[in-house]
Amino acid sequence: MAETYGAYALRLRCSRPIPGLLIVPETSGADVEVRLEEGQSWPEASLEGSRQLRYASANRDEHGEPFLSVWTLSDGALFRLSYRDGIEFVVDRDGTRVWGTWPHTLTVEDASTYLLGPVMGLVLRLRGITCLHASAIDVGGQAIAVIGPPGSGKSTTAAIFATSGYRVLSDDVVALADHGSAFLAQPAYPRVGLWSDSVETLFGSPDALPQQTPTWTKCYLDLTRNGFKFQPSPLPLRAVYVLSERDANAFAPAVYTLPLREGLTHLIENTYLSYLLDRTMSVRDLDVLSRLVLSMPVRRLTPQADSAFLSGLRDVILDDFQAVISTT
Repeated sequence: MAETYGAYALRLRCSRPIPGLLIVPETSGADVEVRLEEGQSWPEASLEGSRQLRYASANRDEHGEPFLSVWTLSDGALFRLSYRDGIEFVVDRDGTRVWGTWPHTLTVEDASTYLLGPVMGLVLRLRGITCLHASAIDVGGQAIAVIGPPGSGKSTTAAIFATSGYRVLSDDVVALADHGSAFLAQPAYPRVGLWSDSVETLFGSPDALPQQTPTWTKCYLDLTRNGFKFQPSPLPLRAVYVLSERDANAFAPAVYTLPLREGLTHLIENTYLSYLLDRTMSVRDLDVLSRLVLSMPVRRLTPQADSAFLSGLRDVILDDFQAVISTT
């Protein structure tokens, strides 16, 4: 049965239930139509016109095949995302329709892990929305974003705040609503993805949280259960923290002010799906991020290498953010 869900300030009309999303009331229409079927056929337009490889990931399997390949189809009217495990998606150029399929050995949960991250990230980018590769947290009714490369600890930082009673807006993809000199961080969906080492550090056992799918070892923190909290409405973004490498130095964790140019460089490097942007999208991003870095502080955040200092990371961010708020 079709359901309508809310995610990233969009209404998604889905052909089948999607794990992790929140149902929203029915209205006259949806922003995005999502059709997910095991082994389904593609839209007829995907078989017509030219086909061009736009991206092949550097990560390869044992046979040298890329983990992800992205093609444009039908003279650029469609994007096709093909994952090495056999899961595939087609997205139309306007970001209004998504088709997804997977092999019989996998499940809708497996497909959903891609749908809610890279696929929705592409939908947002095609709709002209700048997105950060980040996690966003509600601190006193205002949002902070934590950015950084894969594995730097964005999700772990969000989970640290969640375990301290703070609301989380988004994990991995933070969509920005552009209001000129102000920006709203949009809520995504009420889950934080965590690898088993982070689960063990935060919750005492690598098996303390459920797996995202039966075939993945990555787990998720459900923000709708056990006292954890999801922030369901947009909040003004007031500061960005750039995670750097963990440091065993006695001064870590610590926050450092970044010059404007360096802050802008980090923002550009941590936009979501930057490898799929065309020139128009890149110019739009540069305009948005140039104004963002002028409207709020962008700080370097250096975590302590010793996981025993995780709560200190939260406290350092809170102390710095309080100073930000008190001076504006």
